[in-house]
Amino acid sequence: MSWRIALASIDNVLVTEHFGRSKYFYIRDLEPDGTSKTVERRLFEGLCASCENHNPGEFNLDIFRDCTAVLTVKAGAPVQKRLEEAGITVFEGPAIIDEALKKLAAYYVRTRR
Repeated sequence: MSWRIALASIDNVLVTEHFGRSKYFYIRDLEPDGTSKTVERRLFEGLCASCENHNPGEFNLDIFRDCTAVLTVKAGAPVQKRLEEAGITVFEGPAIIDEALKKLAAYYVRTRR
């Protein structure tokens, strides 16, 4: 079993982006042993082109449909709600991606997700 994870990152090394400002999400397949493989980088039109007069709950959910989780520096409550309603867990905070994914794999194995 593996899990597909979306990462709000500009370099695929660090989680660096706020969900609404991210232009791309790196997609990785995470294995139970904590190793991961980058599958692709997906274009995200974001929420904050101007950060004015936008509805934070409106975004293209399709690019996340095959993902188990999204790692981002920050995501607002409407974004989190929409993703979680689709069965996608949101984890917030800046992080070194490889370290965060190892912890996430250990958590998923421990909780049998």
